[in-house]
Amino acid sequence: MKPYIHRVQYYETDRMGITHHSNYIRWMEEARVAFLEEIGWGYDRLEAEGVVSPVLSVDGHFQKRTTFGDEVEITAMLKEYRGIRIVLEYEMKNWATGETVFVGTSEHCFLDGNGRPARLKSVLPEFDKKLKELVI
Repeated sequence: MKPYIHRVQYYETDRMGITHHSNYIRWMEEARVAFLEEIGWGYDRLEAEGVVSPVLSVDGHFQKRTTFGDEVEITAMLKEYRGIRIVLEYEMKNWATGETVFVGTSEHCFLDGNGRPARLKSVLPEFDKKLKELVI
């Protein structure tokens, strides 16, 4: 999967000129959206099929700081898939230096239109198969 590139915007920095920590979660979402689109299962398609995927948890560890103008290369990888639940792993690197700036994970589930767990094997077998192929 190709990495997603995010350029740090001025409004994403704090008074010290460092990227505010809350932005890394937003960038995880941007990379997740790009990842799903790249594999042919963007959120628009999932929702058209009657499936939503809320966030269950987010975890992250800061390694180096980023500042305004830095380009951050974000690689999203499928770490776990259990039919109803996925865990994605993210590695963010400063594109210019190659240094890892952040690593994190997000956990999501799949629900049908009534808010009940959606087992992809029966609801979206094509997507289920694709996810099984991508687990690292």
